[in-house]
Amino acid sequence: MVDQDSPKNEATILEIQRMSTEDGPGIRTTVFFKGCSLKCSWCHNPESISGRPQLHWVENRCIGCRSCLEICPHHAISHEEQGVVIDRSLCEGCGTCAEECPSTALEIMGENWQLGDLVAEVIKDRAYFDKSDGGITISGGDPTQQPRFAAKFLERLKEQGIQTALDSCGFCSRKALAMILPHATMVLFDMKAIDSKTHHRLTGSGNEKILENLKFIGEFMGSHVHPKTLWIRTPIIPDATDSSENIRGIGEFIAANLQTRVDRWELCSFNNLCADKYHRLDMPWVYGESELITRERMEQLAEVARQSGVNPDIVHWSGSTRQEPETEIESTQKADNQQPVAPDYCGGGSFG
Repeated sequence: MVDQDSPKNEATILEIQRMSTEDGPGIRTTVFFKGCSLKCSWCHNPESISGRPQLHWVENRCIGCRSCLEICPHHAISHEEQGVVIDRSLCEGCGTCAEECPSTALEIMGENWQLGDLVAEVIKDRAYFDKSDGGITISGGDPTQQPRFAAKFLERLKEQGIQTALDSCGFCSRKALAMILPHATMVLFDMKAIDSKTHHRLTGSGNEKILENLKFIGEFMGSHVHPKTLWIRTPIIPDATDSSENIRGIGEFIAANLQTRVDRWELCSFNNLCADKYHRLDMPWVYGESELITRERMEQLAEVARQSGVNPDIVHWSGSTRQEPETEIESTQKADNQQPVAPDYCGGGSFG
């Protein structure tokens, strides 16, 4: 990851995701920055935590040619019965093996981009933004870990009339926020756990700085033209953030400190689609066997949120949920009342 005080117009970017509908209003292009100051135990983008480029092996692409073993300058790759093994203590993410791999089974996650090149790349999607009232969201990881580049990037986009959004966990310096906020049309801010000890257990850090930064954003909005919009997002993680006490506490904080600033508070249901990412990075994941939250529980937590003191109209929930087995009586009633319906091809929302 490029140092946050570096004057260079360069940043380490994980991915550019086009046609996104989950990172702000309208159709958006989301730019994922490498590097995050938190280590959430459920993180859906574990490849974004480290600020450095990382190598991973895609097993079903590998043809077993073993060319990577010979080309690696750090001797970090070996081949064992289960396939390619990467020694993380030796690998420097240089990408030499990925360039050599004929089947693209080895990939580097994270690439250094120059400011002008990244701006030129993302504005290719401008037609979609203009027609849907969308824009560009910077996410991660966390863009506040590379604030000078993030600020310049959003500034260049705003100069071209493109709506911009900052998606952040808020665990950063106030200086970094103050650098980026004037160039963000809106902010998407994560509030995970209201109790600091719980937050530390789940993410590796307490939440005091996060809560102070959230209040700072509210104050900043009151004295500056931008940002104009603030969304709060709370991941609903089984046996972690999914208690009524946690949701009520977050709501009470919003009501006491940000009541007139928050336009949307979204409860994002847990999904387990990222399990393979942990496998490819040789990382354990404690939520690998966890089930999705039920729709009934998401509705219950949304109701807790609505009754926590906030404007109930700002509360929403999204994401896939677990289908509970029907009782025999429910199944019979459903069969008796069933009407023909058109097939639904829409996928459920996801939490990243």
